[in-house]
Amino acid sequence: MGQDLAVDTAPIVSAAAGPHAERLSNLVTAQRATVDRETGLELFRDMTLGRRFEDKCAEMYYRGKMFGFVHLYNGQEAVSTGVIGAMKRQNDWFCSTYRDHVHALSAGVPAREVMSELFGKETGCSKGRGGSMHLFSKEHHLLGGFAFIAEGIPVALGSAFTSRYKRDALGDASSNAVTAAFFGDGTCNNGQFFECMNMAQLWKLPILFVVENNKWAIGMAHDRATSDPEIWRKAASFGMAGEEVDGMDVLAVRAATQRALERARAGEGPTLLECLTYRFRGHSLADPDELRAEQEKQFWAQRDPLKALERDLCNANLVSSDELRSIEKEIDAIVQDCVEFALSAPEPDPAELTRYIWAED
Repeated sequence: MGQDLAVDTAPIVSAAAGPHAERLSNLVTAQRATVDRETGLELFRDMTLGRRFEDKCAEMYYRGKMFGFVHLYNGQEAVSTGVIGAMKRQNDWFCSTYRDHVHALSAGVPAREVMSELFGKETGCSKGRGGSMHLFSKEHHLLGGFAFIAEGIPVALGSAFTSRYKRDALGDASSNAVTAAFFGDGTCNNGQFFECMNMAQLWKLPILFVVENNKWAIGMAHDRATSDPEIWRKAASFGMAGEEVDGMDVLAVRAATQRALERARAGEGPTLLECLTYRFRGHSLADPDELRAEQEKQFWAQRDPLKALERDLCNANLVSSDELRSIEKEIDAIVQDCVEFALSAPEPDPAELTRYIWAED
């Protein structure tokens, strides 16, 4: 049986932290997920892998070993782990953005394959053709990372339509897959977002629209860019279920996802889930991150999702700090291994430049 975990008290908000922080502090979180020891360790392991993997990417980039645009996920791990960890791997489907490394890891794509792709190697999950922003794995039901905002949402919609079509039109009673479409706050004024929301609700498609609202769309503050900054409320325009959740709290995200999945699998249609989160690094590794106030960064650093989960698990006597330190060492070894593997892996063969453009037998 799982245990109810106490909600951590939010830090006091100063005006400098901004309206996004104020929203989070005023948020009344619905019931959080209950977890047992095994699940708690699983969540911690997945979040730690995401964090340490991204830290190593930054190291490799600044050492000149990794090239191109690299957008890191540090700080947002509770969203990826909370959503994907509540879903069924290799049954449900996942669609990402250009900030896709950690989504791929949570979906089960091996760290070696993800790191190899970032190095442009043949052993990458996209055979070295995609790089940081275009991770893909059919085996792990990862529909891809997409560089242009909102372009992945119609792909996710098609996946959800397929699931419903197999069940209703083809009579496959076992077709119950749900698709999660991840995107940021900057996407939510784009046409594809609204068009796909309308179609998803019209046909009651099994899709979860996951807004990773980290406040900043590159250098544009969210509250300056949209007339109604509470994105989850846009669901009401379509008669769709909508919910806002503390995106720094993996147990809150997990519970909200479980509620959305229950609705989707019961044929009740989509959910718009707005996760209030924050990226600890700049928009990309080429971003000097000079636009954000230091007080704002400090506020969100106090809500580090990894530290929050550790407090929850330890306070519930599910694990000890020593056990979590051991997991961190295991993850560090995995990350180091995937770097060494990627560095020594072969480059794509120039003779196969046009391969993978068309479907193969």
